[in-house]
Amino acid sequence: MQSGIVSERDELELLFDIARTFDKHVELRTALGPLLSLLEVRAGLTWGMVTLLDRATGLLKVEEAYGLSAEEKKRGIYRLGEGLVGRVFESGIPITIPDLSRETHFLNRAKTRAKADMEGLTYYCVPIRSGGAVIGTLSAERRIRDEDVETRITGDRTFLEKVSSIIADSAKLRERITEEQFRLHQNSGMAAPDERINRDQSGGRIISGSEIIGTSNAMRTVHEMLSRVAPSDATVLVTGESGTGKELIAAEIHRLSKRVGAPLIKVNCAAIPESLIESELFGHERGAFTGADKQRKGRFELAHSGTLFLDEIGELSPQVQVKLLRVLQERELERVGGTSTIKVDVRLITATNRNLEEEVKSGRFRDDLYYRLNVFPIQIPPLRERKSDIVLLADYFAEKYAAKNGKLIKRISTPAIDLLTSYSWPGNVRELENAIERAVILSKDQVIHSYDLPPSLQSAASTNTEPTTTLEAALSRLEKELIVEALKIADGNMASAARRLGITERQMGLRVHHYGINWRLYRTTKM
Repeated sequence: MQSGIVSERDELELLFDIARTFDKHVELRTALGPLLSLLEVRAGLTWGMVTLLDRATGLLKVEEAYGLSAEEKKRGIYRLGEGLVGRVFESGIPITIPDLSRETHFLNRAKTRAKADMEGLTYYCVPIRSGGAVIGTLSAERRIRDEDVETRITGDRTFLEKVSSIIADSAKLRERITEEQFRLHQNSGMAAPDERINRDQSGGRIISGSEIIGTSNAMRTVHEMLSRVAPSDATVLVTGESGTGKELIAAEIHRLSKRVGAPLIKVNCAAIPESLIESELFGHERGAFTGADKQRKGRFELAHSGTLFLDEIGELSPQVQVKLLRVLQERELERVGGTSTIKVDVRLITATNRNLEEEVKSGRFRDDLYYRLNVFPIQIPPLRERKSDIVLLADYFAEKYAAKNGKLIKRISTPAIDLLTSYSWPGNVRELENAIERAVILSKDQVIHSYDLPPSLQSAASTNTEPTTTLEAALSRLEKELIVEALKIADGNMASAARRLGITERQMGLRVHHYGINWRLYRTTKM
């Protein structure tokens, strides 16, 4: 098999897909099978195998290997220095053997393969490192015949080292999160964390069932803070621009807390008129004001023993701020028009897109209330500061709205990805979600193209392309994209691509030449 990565962009896309693979599997081991399939189908690297160190025995265990049965995998054990795999694990140095027919101690499965089939194969085995220590190995093969062998071998080895780094990071973070959560849950007297924890940096989610997606450094920090504050009863202040997902953060804190079985009550302070906000929060007695024909419990009472989330806390009036401060200090309240004191046990989470420190300085927000709310602040980064999360989020929203609208979306085109990652996203994740929902609805061929995205994204500043103020320029860009997509589907076959587009081969050749498209980049050679 000679097909594989032909450009730096193809490699980057494959690495993105490998990272997303880990997101779709709770256990690291269940993601390894799909990983090896991606290496074979997309990179042309066959007979892949992953081994990981069993800390209990000190031996290398075959976790996944293409072509081996479950029983064979179970028996797959390597000792330090044993065979090629054991030697790589012991030395931490990659091994490359251009001709496997000269190697007699590869895998047991190699003994069942005809010697003639082994000719021309190159075998790679690279270490999986974590924190300076080798924790396993990744190996694969390729048949190399009609190209620059040295260049191909160097490229394959470098690529496999990048993949092994993803595996190592995933394993390391899973282990660290499990240990941290176990400690936190022990301290809080909760059940063992293995029922609720998983997901790592490669997949973007840390807790099974969470809708918080992100693998960027900024989001890793957020995940870490969430895991630390959730088991406590500390008041949390979530800050960030509109659309960054502050409500999701509040829901996640509640879900990971000791109060998860109690209600989570959400209140948008900006959406309730000032004349009604006090009644909404603290409740009222019958006859307290015109229209109060019966007693009504407020949100604090409804959230008793649970969590109350106050969004847009900066919109509260000074009068309500005073009453809120008393509830936080005394853990008690009186309904509007009432005289009896009601005790409440509520964990408070607040959020705002305002700079409350500036609000305090200007006198619009009480400083004593601010200090009560700001016990544990969490800052959510804007989407423009976490560019590496855009593709993960776009993929998640594409799946979500494809299912909702009864459509099949197989992928997002490369030009569309370029457009998504170059845009500044002033509306943050909410704007991205709306853009993908629109694109899913408009898609006609199971692919999200750049022209399916909102017009607000189609600008020279966001795409870093030539201006599209004229009809001719817009049509040329669309034509070039369609040609590139057709060449990708046809594996670089110009005749097949021309038929797909409904034009002659001569027209195809002229357009490829006109746009300077290197059709060889999309060509694969099959055995």
